[in-house]
Amino acid sequence: MPYYLWIKAFHLISLVAWFAVLFYLPRLFVYHAENRDKADFVAVVKVMQRKLIKVIGIPAFVFTLITGVTLVILNPALLKAGWFHAKMTLLVFLIAYFFHAIAMHKQLLTDQCQKSGKFFRMYNEIPTLFLMSIVLLAVLKPF
Repeated sequence: MPYYLWIKAFHLISLVAWFAVLFYLPRLFVYHAENRDKADFVAVVKVMQRKLIKVIGIPAFVFTLITGVTLVILNPALLKAGWFHAKMTLLVFLIAYFFHAIAMHKQLLTDQCQKSGKFFRMYNEIPTLFLMSIVLLAVLKPF
């Protein structure tokens, strides 16, 4: 498997890019929610949200999935590991979070989301919990 480590490296690079979006997008939601009365500022934040999702978020997400699936195909023994099943379960919830964030973005674009800045500050912590759990599972392989 001469390319396995290259694929793993690209998987980690795309994962980092995807998590950058998962960390920063909700922060933009905070700014949006807390500055609804400043139309010019909100217009800029809406553009930033859109570009972050379309230019970095979706491509990084897709590339993370492609490289991840490729790693499993090249190393099917992963499918027998309990830690890997736990990691995949967390991944499913993380993907749901990502698409929920995109839905929040769409609501904010049309001014239909009335969630507070405080809500989005809490919302912003969710990816950190996923990242810690997934990394610990992948590195420690506890079961």
